[in-house]
Amino acid sequence: MTPDQEPRAAADRPDRGTGAERPLRAHARRNREKLVAAARAAFTAADDTVPLDGIAREAGVGIGTLYRHFPTREALVEAVYAAELDDVTAGAAALLEELPPDRALRAWMERYAAFVATKRSMLNTLHSAWASGRLATPATRERITAAIGTMLAEGARAGTLRADVAPDDVTAMLLGVFLSTAADDEAERTRRLLDLVVDALRPPGSS
Repeated sequence: MTPDQEPRAAADRPDRGTGAERPLRAHARRNREKLVAAARAAFTAADDTVPLDGIAREAGVGIGTLYRHFPTREALVEAVYAAELDDVTAGAAALLEELPPDRALRAWMERYAAFVATKRSMLNTLHSAWASGRLATPATRERITAAIGTMLAEGARAGTLRADVAPDDVTAMLLGVFLSTAADDEAERTRRLLDLVVDALRPPGSS
C-alpha cells in the first residue's frame, strides 16, 4: 500500500464507536485546505496549466489524495476561485476594524488586485467550465461591489470618503486599472493608479 492509499484504506475500516471518525474528517479537511492553498500559490505564480501532481507535491500529499478531493482540474480551480472570492469580500469588514475607512479601502484594493491576478491565471479553465455549465457562474461583481459599498458608507460617515459615489462606479474604475496594467505586469504602476483612485474618492479639500 502506498502512502497515498492509506487514508482511503483507513476511511474504509469499520471504526465506529472508537472515536476514529472525527480525526479522519479533520485530517481530510486539513488536506483539502493544504491543496487549495498550494493551488492558489501555483496559479498566481504561473497559470492553470500547472501540473496537478506538482500541486499535490507542494501540499505534501499524494496525487490520489488530490483526486479524492478534486476529481477534475475544474473542481480544483472552482475551489481556489471560491476561496479567493470569499477572502477578498470578507476582507472589507476585517480591514474596517483595523483602519480608518479610506485607508481600509486602499489596503483592500491591494487584496482585490491579488484576487484579479489569481483569477486571470485560471481564466481559461473558468470560462470553459462556466460555458459548459460544469461550474456555477458566481456573482463576483455583485459581491465585490457590495464590499466596496460597505467601505464607502463607512468613509462617508467618517468624512474621509465622498458620499456621492456609486459603488459600482468604483468597481468599474478598479477593473479599468487592472485591465490597463495586465500586460505590463508593473506592480508599482498599479499601486500609483490605485492611489489616484482613492484620492478621487476623498472629499474635496481633505488631506
